[in-house]
Amino acid sequence: MADEFKYTVEGKFGVLSESNAGWKVELRLISWNERPAKYDIRSWAPNDEKMGKGITLTRNELAALKDLLNSMQI
Repeated sequence: MADEFKYTVEGKFGVLSESNAGWKVELRLISWNERPAKYDIRSWAPNDEKMGKGITLTRNELAALKDLLNSMQI
């Protein structure tokens, strides 16, 4: 059995996409196991009942990602 963990959502910034089943990929600020909060991109089930795999980023990593995306021609 996997170890239990605690998390606190400290901010919700927006939805990147939503599946037909209602799962949303969102950017949030989350504190994991009472540690300093990090920016988090992951999928969430309707009503936040479950979460999918995701990625956490420090403020510096998020800023670097922003710079990288701004430099791309999309």
